[in-house]
Amino acid sequence: MTISVASVLVIAIVVAVVAATSGKGTPSGPGYTSTYKTPDPTVIAPLRGTVVPASQVAGPAISVKVCNVEHCEPEIGLNQADIVFEEIVEGGITRYVAVWQSDVPDVVGPVRSLRPMDADIAAPFGGIIAYSGYGAEETHQLALNTGLVNLTENNQNLMYRLTDRVAPYNLALKAKQAVKDNPGNPPAQQFAYSSGVESSSAGVDGAPAGNINIVFSGSSDDEWNYDAASGKYLRWQWGGPDKDSDGKQIAATNVAIMRVDVQQFVGVPRTIMVSSGEAWVATGGKVVHGKWSKAGTADPIRFVTDAGSTIYLAPGNTWIEMVPTGGFVTPGSVAFK
Repeated sequence: MTISVASVLVIAIVVAVVAATSGKGTPSGPGYTSTYKTPDPTVIAPLRGTVVPASQVAGPAISVKVCNVEHCEPEIGLNQADIVFEEIVEGGITRYVAVWQSDVPDVVGPVRSLRPMDADIAAPFGGIIAYSGYGAEETHQLALNTGLVNLTENNQNLMYRLTDRVAPYNLALKAKQAVKDNPGNPPAQQFAYSSGVESSSAGVDGAPAGNINIVFSGSSDDEWNYDAASGKYLRWQWGGPDKDSDGKQIAATNVAIMRVDVQQFVGVPRTIMVSSGEAWVATGGKVVHGKWSKAGTADPIRFVTDAGSTIYLAPGNTWIEMVPTGGFVTPGSVAFK
């Protein structure tokens, strides 16, 4: 095929006209302005293990004491939390310490009162701890000693009562505003993360565990069922799906279970956190057995296998179930199917 000189001239004229009318020229010509923008640097989200823009995780963590009784359902913002701890309190019920950093909601709650183990839970994350009250002054002092920013119901610009719920189960926290008002450094990475579910410790070496049944007491139990479609465990409580205020069932990429001793502290149960014990970590429908340990109040929890090697979680959110072995409360139980 041959191309005539006339055809070449026509093509050249068209290119020149396009360049002239664009106002930007060609990449090698005069007047060219590049529209390329340097992408934001990425980092590993310290409490999720996911790759995110650095600006997304530049702020502090905020740990909030959240209610877990039927009057409090549905809770607000739990599906956005990076890490959630479930602990036993008086009367055999449980409460949560939920930690947000990579995705802080506008509002979270319902917010409830502090317990003595909450200082040990929240301290490694730094930043902020929020609660409605604290009972004994000794419990309050434990939280103050961590050096965290302590927010209570007295911070009326940040906490308010919801009108569609009954007190005391209706206290909400303006979480995003709380972080904005109390800037600080991001937390240190807490756990070891693999590149995905298949390469996590449970994915590589775990036994099948499509169902996890956890009993804290005669009045508090829950289940996690693995959903292959989403690659997450879905939470069930009191005989039905446990849903967040967004209408979605609460889900977790990783479910870690710690067997813990519980002792009495100024008349209420205190989960002993600076200690060690039996542990399981479930990811991707499989579970690996091992041990947990925590060296001090400000130190993170460590999970290792029975052989002593580090347990790697999959990137994503994590729920930590702290099931009592006994002591000041009746022992709970853990079962896998």
